[in-house]
Amino acid sequence: MKKLVTFLLLAFSCFTLHAVAQDKPVLKFEENGTFKIVQFTDLHWDPRSPNCAVTTATIREALHAEKPSLVVLTGDVVTERPAEKGWEAVIRIFEEEKIPFAVVMGNHDAEQGYPREAIYDWLARSPWFIGGKGPGNLAGCGNFVLEIQGSRTPLAALVYCLDSHDYPENTLKYGAYDRIKYDQIAWYRSQSEHYTAANDGKPLPALAFFHIPLPEHKAILGSNTTVGSNGEGVSSAEINSGLFSSMVDKADVMGVFTGHDHDNDYIGLHYGIALGFGRCTGTDARGDLERGARVIELYEGQSRFDTWIRTPKGTELAFYYPSGISSVDEDQLTYLPAKNVNPSRQGVSYVYYEGKYKSTADLNAKTEVRKGTMPTLSIRESAGKDHFGYVFHTLINIPERGVYRFSTYSDDGSKLWIDGQVVVDNDGSHSAEYVSGKVALEAGFHELKVGYIEDYMGEELVVGYGSHTIPDQEIPAEILYLP
Repeated sequence: MKKLVTFLLLAFSCFTLHAVAQDKPVLKFEENGTFKIVQFTDLHWDPRSPNCAVTTATIREALHAEKPSLVVLTGDVVTERPAEKGWEAVIRIFEEEKIPFAVVMGNHDAEQGYPREAIYDWLARSPWFIGGKGPGNLAGCGNFVLEIQGSRTPLAALVYCLDSHDYPENTLKYGAYDRIKYDQIAWYRSQSEHYTAANDGKPLPALAFFHIPLPEHKAILGSNTTVGSNGEGVSSAEINSGLFSSMVDKADVMGVFTGHDHDNDYIGLHYGIALGFGRCTGTDARGDLERGARVIELYEGQSRFDTWIRTPKGTELAFYYPSGISSVDEDQLTYLPAKNVNPSRQGVSYVYYEGKYKSTADLNAKTEVRKGTMPTLSIRESAGKDHFGYVFHTLINIPERGVYRFSTYSDDGSKLWIDGQVVVDNDGSHSAEYVSGKVALEAGFHELKVGYIEDYMGEELVVGYGSHTIPDQEIPAEILYLP
């Protein structure tokens, strides 16, 4: 045992990086108001493999094409021995490219003879490494937050990095992979509260990176906001420790990015937070996806980012937060032409009904009570508390060609049509629910129809829209015109 310890200490002392004495890099938005991050994940670096040259080329091509301000490695970086030689080679890439980089550990990184603490000591010797071990009283190693300065302000955004650990003590009882622990979540909450308080009570836009996906990554499969490959199961912890719930509470994290599942690179929205996988980077890693990286571009002063996959062949699978619209939508949806109309009066026409309805299809002339016009889509003028309905007709002025997301939040049912096409089906008798749908529209006027029913207890209708460039919002009255 003493010989082994002596060997490890000697190996550690002999491991050197090409570092020079200098301050750590400062992360800052560009003058144009953008900040770009490149995520590499699952390099599975084997120092003895000739494929390291291919992985290096993949990394360098992404860096040269994207010119990021920060690189984040999300685990399973060096997964074969001699680990010290592997880390030295990986670190050298970013030193030579002179790009700041951060690292979170995967489940395999500490299996090669060195604990996480030793690996972070190696990393800390590089002048281009930012981050660190984090508070010593927290579970794991590598829990830290990176501050991004504004182009003209002291602080504009945050990057949270967390250790997602490896395996629980009892895999038979608790599942194959470990979970982020409660004290780490409490630390995240305290950090978020600190930065929010310092920002006059407004949460700073933030991203989070770690290796093992959350259980919530499974929830977005099949969602109309999800885009990308799902080539294998989601290997999350079996126990949900509640990190996602805390992120919803604190309202700062816009997106969570992980690795671990080599044939997954999908991303989608879950309760307003984007959950995404990086693209597997390492040539020696298992999996069939073309090797590459995920790119994330932040916008200063906005809770907004764009993200896409970069490979040596180019870019693909762009996704725009917070709209959940993607380049796949832009390329595959059929654009509806604008109507040849020139309306002069703003407003909405409506028909008001009374009766017991279970669906918007039940609205009929026999139960019509009145009709008229109003400034916007609203049920506030209804005469009753229960058992009524509306059908609204209007022309919506779409400012630019693009894919738009329309939504209804209703109690009870609602349905939304654009140019006669059903876009949102939130129909039926139910409590308040949010449902959205996407449609591709040419710039100009389009017919908008909304049906609504109130069956029993509670009445609510909010009709929203948004796009790649328009934040999700209730449809403003000034873009609605009488047909």
